[in-house]
Amino acid sequence: MRKVELLIPASNLEVLRTAVIYGADAVYIGGEAFGLRAKAKNFNKEDMVEGIAFAHEHGVKVYITANILAHNYDLEGAKNYFRELKEIRPDGLIIADPGMFALAKEICPEIELHISTQANNTNYLTYNFWYAQGAKRVVSARELSLREIKEIRDRIPEDMEIESFVHGAMCMAYSGRCLISNYMTGRDANHGACTHACRWKYSVVEESRPGEYYPVYENERGTYIFNSRDLCMIEYIPELLAAGIDSLKIEGRMKTALYVATVARTYRRAIDDYLESEEKYRVNMEWYKQEIGKCTYRQFTTGFYFGKADQDTQIYDSNTYINEYIYLGIVGETDERGYARIEQRNKFLVGDLIEIMKPNGRNIETKVLAIYDEEGNAQESAPHPKQVLYLKLEDMPEKYDILRVKSEK
Repeated sequence: MRKVELLIPASNLEVLRTAVIYGADAVYIGGEAFGLRAKAKNFNKEDMVEGIAFAHEHGVKVYITANILAHNYDLEGAKNYFRELKEIRPDGLIIADPGMFALAKEICPEIELHISTQANNTNYLTYNFWYAQGAKRVVSARELSLREIKEIRDRIPEDMEIESFVHGAMCMAYSGRCLISNYMTGRDANHGACTHACRWKYSVVEESRPGEYYPVYENERGTYIFNSRDLCMIEYIPELLAAGIDSLKIEGRMKTALYVATVARTYRRAIDDYLESEEKYRVNMEWYKQEIGKCTYRQFTTGFYFGKADQDTQIYDSNTYINEYIYLGIVGETDERGYARIEQRNKFLVGDLIEIMKPNGRNIETKVLAIYDEEGNAQESAPHPKQVLYLKLEDMPEKYDILRVKSEK
């Protein structure tokens, strides 16, 4: 069996550290330009340097996205960007555009080049083409089945790697190459500015009756006709590995630390359990499913892995996430008094029952006994996002533990 990598997204330094601590083998991030998540916080040069150093200290790789479909006016800036990345030395660059690939290969040939899913990688000849150009890895198009991926594996060089998405949001467009956002708002999804127009609610308007909206029905289920369920392959780790996939990729470079920790920890344990024994993996399946349901999601599908998508892969009545747990913060340190320092993310109160989520898979229900601000003043609640707080809990948390509370919705 090929060695498998768990690849986790990160939007900022806090999330990168979380991904590393909660089980990632590799993390992928975006810089301030040339990636496909312009609305993500992303990394400046200093953050990249710090993040790569932290990851490497823990034996984790870092890949940087440069996967826009470039226009002429992008190319000069791209040259300068690749020169910066040459100094920073990430473990790999994720690229879609052949011109960007040529620039990266010329400027920083010592860095691995990975071909993004945006490049529509659907057959073994495409993989072999990129291998001949010097690519180390190709990310499979999301439209591929496991049977097709297995055939690709059998027809490409042994040392070429296959990376495939196994969890997260699905785009309604082919390999993520969408034009709806650009048409509706002028924001180009292929330059990282997608407005997620596929999640909007649509109606029919007859041209002579402006202002009269008629609902779009699809078998009486509603009007969110482009709104896909989220991909989840936690129940199919054996099938993914049998297909010869080298890197199991989680979608979500705009997600919170709680989402990243939940998904990374769950897939890490599932992979490790299966590699130890299939019986252990099967026995723990309910735990994986229960835990993966604690992060935000839109209902789950297996996408195209077992055949063409059908009407059951869409959500027709809503475009909102299911959100069972609320992120309170991540423990930065504990002091000599036993107080945990956090930068608070959502409101909670003294007396609340919350959960300590640990990297090793344990969840500990505990009670908030006291809340103090940085000046040592006691307060009954934590209503202000980003406020630095010190908490006294019934159970002592540790650095990198995540605090969350079950949603009342």
